[in-house]
Amino acid sequence: DVTLHRAPRPVVEALMQPYLHDFSDHAPLGSPHGEVDEAGRFATPDLDPYWRDTDHHAFLIRADTRIAGFALVNRASALGGAPDHVVAEFFVLRKYRLAGVGTRAARLLFAVLPGAWEVPVASYNQEAINFWRAVARGLPVRVEEREGDGARWRGPVLG
Repeated sequence: DVTLHRAPRPVVEALMQPYLHDFSDHAPLGSPHGEVDEAGRFATPDLDPYWRDTDHHAFLIRADTRIAGFALVNRASALGGAPDHVVAEFFVLRKYRLAGVGTRAARLLFAVLPGAWEVPVASYNQEAINFWRAVARGLPVRVEEREGDGARWRGPVLG
């Protein structure tokens, strides 16, 4: 059973560490990306809007009763448009990935927040590209895939 719940900030902040660790696989040596600070922590993006602004949403993903990941949704278009919702961050713990938890959580996310969506996916993350394309194929609506402009976004944008 996969469910979405309003996410407590401390839990999202804690889950950002394994999420950012996953992204460090894609960071080239010599770049500032994928590095940790002197306390051994990855720098996290500004999360304040997710608990302050009405157009930002933070969801905790649960598989049965266990925490399985999180989803952050805002309205920051990767294409310069005006979507109702944009998947800013989406993370499922590795343990739950092959069990279909991410797919069910993504589809539930679209059902909970109806409207026009954008799902930008980083060009270097082939695993995420494959995941979101599979999610899109299973939706009851037609999903268009466009390429980011290279300045605002590099990679496919589903919507």
